[in-house]
Amino acid sequence: MERKQTGRKTLISYIALGSNAVTMDESSTSILQKAISAISERLCFVDVTSSFYQTPCFPAGAGPDYVNAVIAVRSDLEPRDLLTGLHLIEADFGRVREVRWGQRTLDLDLVATEGCVLPDVETVRTWIDLPMERQMSEAPSELLLPHPRLQDRAFVLVPWAEIAPDWRHPILGLTVTEMLDALSESEKAEIRAI
Repeated sequence: MERKQTGRKTLISYIALGSNAVTMDESSTSILQKAISAISERLCFVDVTSSFYQTPCFPAGAGPDYVNAVIAVRSDLEPRDLLTGLHLIEADFGRVREVRWGQRTLDLDLVATEGCVLPDVETVRTWIDLPMERQMSEAPSELLLPHPRLQDRAFVLVPWAEIAPDWRHPILGLTVTEMLDALSESEKAEIRAI
């Protein structure tokens, strides 16, 4: 997939990156650096990149710790097209979607595009309110924006607060900083800058 202009309005999107399935010759940090380069070369302009953070694997015991980051990008691609491009880049890095929340060489999550809500407020709200036991076994069949779990994930909010603390959730009405402040100190303490 080659980066091309469509003539549509440019939107700012936020992408969470993660890796915890390293190879003999490549670290998760290196994988994320290469993924950011691939996104920039093939999909959109990377505006800003957070620091890289070491974070515990979720759920606990499912594999080695992750390296996580968040980037802000500018693109005139529709969110679904941007997500398709991100999935192609994941595949290039050996990502196989077999186990929910399993180890992965590269995970690229489109977590938000400006104030977009997709497909609609009711559907996203249903997934936001989904109990944890159902989250463990169910996955949405379509793109949901904003990502329905972002307010629960310190490994997303800590790096995101570094680059866009004032982004406001269009359904919850909270900024990234406010969502991060709502998490427990123990959750935040597990996220360490590399």
